[in-house]
Amino acid sequence: MSTVADKLAKKSSSKTNAKQVRLRLVYVDFWSAVKLSFLTAVALAIVTVIATFLVFLVIQSTGLITQVDELLTAVTGGDFLLGSVLSLPQVMAFAAVVAILNLIVVTVLGAVLAGIYNLMVKVTGGLLVGFTSN
Repeated sequence: MSTVADKLAKKSSSKTNAKQVRLRLVYVDFWSAVKLSFLTAVALAIVTVIATFLVFLVIQSTGLITQVDELLTAVTGGDFLLGSVLSLPQVMAFAAVVAILNLIVVTVLGAVLAGIYNLMVKVTGGLLVGFTSN
């Protein structure tokens, strides 16, 4: 009975024409990590705003807000209406605030992770990456 590890060992022992190179990733540039995490956060912010807009349109078009308003009127006697709180400008302003906060957090997190990786490389020696040319 052959396992996956046995099959991989047979493949690696066979001679191939391709050159194999093994490199260690021993440093991540701090500013490159910050720029990449910022661009990722911008894309995530755009997705957040668009998804919030689409979800609000679906909830509004299905009449869910008016049904909840009717339920709240029956329970509280009409003191609080959800429709007055959940309007499109208020929902989009909230989505924009969340997107901006998310942008800041993801960018800082990318910078912190790059710094942590650069410190941990001193202990672990880096990440071993293998390349082949076919």
